[in-house]
Amino acid sequence: MPSGLRTRLRSALATAVLTTGALLTPLLPAHPAQARPAGGAPQFEQQVLFRASQDPGYACFRIPAVVRAADGTLLAFAEGRVLNCGDAADIDIVLKRSTDGGRTWGQLQVVDEGAGDTHGNPAPVVDRSTGRVWLAETYNTGRTDSASCSVPCDRTPHLRYSDDNGGTWSPPRDLSPEILPADWNSWYATGPVHGIQLTHGRYAGRLVFGVNTETWDGSGVSANHAALIVSDDHGGHWRIGATDTWPVAADGTFRQKPSELTLAERGDGSILVSGREQDGTDLGHRTQAVSRDGGGGFTAPFRPLPGLYTPQVQGSLLRLGDRLLLACPADPDRRRTMMIRSSYDGGRTWDAVDRGTVVTTDWSGYSDLVRVDPGTVGLLYEGGAVDARDEIRFARFTEDWLTPRRGPDPVTADRARHARPAAVLGDAEETDGVSGDALEFDGTDDAVRLPYRPELPLGGRDFTASLWFRYAATTGEQPMLWMGGIGTGQPQVWLRGEPANHRLQGLITVRDGSGAPQTAYVRTDTAYNDGQWHHAVLRRGAGRLSLSVDGARSDVTGPPGSVSRNSPFGVHVGQRMDGRAFFTGALDEVRVWDRALTDTELSDPRVLRSAQDTVVWLPLDAVDG
Repeated sequence: MPSGLRTRLRSALATAVLTTGALLTPLLPAHPAQARPAGGAPQFEQQVLFRASQDPGYACFRIPAVVRAADGTLLAFAEGRVLNCGDAADIDIVLKRSTDGGRTWGQLQVVDEGAGDTHGNPAPVVDRSTGRVWLAETYNTGRTDSASCSVPCDRTPHLRYSDDNGGTWSPPRDLSPEILPADWNSWYATGPVHGIQLTHGRYAGRLVFGVNTETWDGSGVSANHAALIVSDDHGGHWRIGATDTWPVAADGTFRQKPSELTLAERGDGSILVSGREQDGTDLGHRTQAVSRDGGGGFTAPFRPLPGLYTPQVQGSLLRLGDRLLLACPADPDRRRTMMIRSSYDGGRTWDAVDRGTVVTTDWSGYSDLVRVDPGTVGLLYEGGAVDARDEIRFARFTEDWLTPRRGPDPVTADRARHARPAAVLGDAEETDGVSGDALEFDGTDDAVRLPYRPELPLGGRDFTASLWFRYAATTGEQPMLWMGGIGTGQPQVWLRGEPANHRLQGLITVRDGSGAPQTAYVRTDTAYNDGQWHHAVLRRGAGRLSLSVDGARSDVTGPPGSVSRNSPFGVHVGQRMDGRAFFTGALDEVRVWDRALTDTELSDPRVLRSAQDTVVWLPLDAVDG
């Protein structure tokens, strides 16, 4: 749609809105989990803020960012994508404002019109001293199709500001001379999420936001960079602060690519920086670093968080007193199940998904968090019943709506070397086993989850997984052991019963160098769901993958490569990694060795009593706590 026509359409829409008096967007029904306290005010409510069907002139809205201006006005930014939902077409930065804490919102404003190019990645930051709202942005030449920007991409950072709480905006200022060095010559992205102003110590008043960039060496991307951009004169000048660089190998692999950085000032004045991890060989889809000098440098390189389950997606941080919140989808494979997770130790550890607070179970993507007032938090996020890009929603909730902090889970012993006890989830109970007791799982929420430790990922090594199982289920997926990620592209190892298909199945997915994922599976011709104890062994060795049940064996060629790379990593007994299926029955003596044992070794009591070469050894004969 031509720029002038789009502008006239918006003008006509604004006239119609003002004529009818329908200036404000109404609330949608609240989240199903909403509870009403004695005073009657809802603790959670949400509404659709941006959607193509209600905001003519755009095909799609994406990339939310939100801040609270000095006078309390909420400013909700998004990319208004004109032609399609692609990342590099004709894109405007648009805005809606709320003067009543996000209950109602004004009409759409165009802050920055792309006019055929891509103007996006909004990263707003509020200067509480001056009241000025800064908006960092990134520009590149637009396309007319839905393809991504060609590599190297001509991305450049820009900045504008508002002195009337988002009512009007200054012309853009090209920040390239200040924060775009010559070797950051390919991808460049501001935010996209709010920046912060520091409030503690010698750096109080400093403005900080994050960027991620790439270096192009003439033939390909040779390095990834994550950096903080800082200003000590209220936005008059900006410079590159803390920077972390990760080289790209000749075969295209790299360890990490921290991107889409979100920041929070911790209580001691240090900055926690959380980023999306995209396709690196390190485990996990989230990575984080800390700066203790106001964003001037990082104390150490970014470190991955393998046990923090999320897909490859942007997330957002917010500090509430001694509690840190992280908003991002919880499904480790797909963008769905928006969740708020908490950390009570400055981001050193994060709640697991069973302790997080679900905002929605449908599709969801990018997000941003804002403190609306002392008792209320706002979440601006992508969501949809069909696709995470369907619309952008705004949710309001009080801190007491969040899942309360709970004490430690019951545990069961893991006798492998260097192991800590494993958490027992749900109410799995002790039952008679093949040798002593075992654990009974109810198929609803019972599981055993191991805490992450470096010895658990099997990588490219051979392995042997052995367990005893007893079940009588005739339907459903019956996961017995799961190690690694989930989905068709994530390295993993698992063994499950499939009674409706009359079989047990073992599977590995591997990554080898820069090659595409490869999968191999082995199956039995019966489900063994007769309510009796059976012994299953899944082995990888000598280029083969085999599954034996009570000595009956089948095997296939096993592709070389790592069964634990790139993806979030978890070890679960009785549960799929994403929590979408649970085992109904009993499990006993779950063991994993990081080598291929022989049949003779598996029948040797001395081997079975030894912790040598074990990475997992769960007798499952007692639950403590």
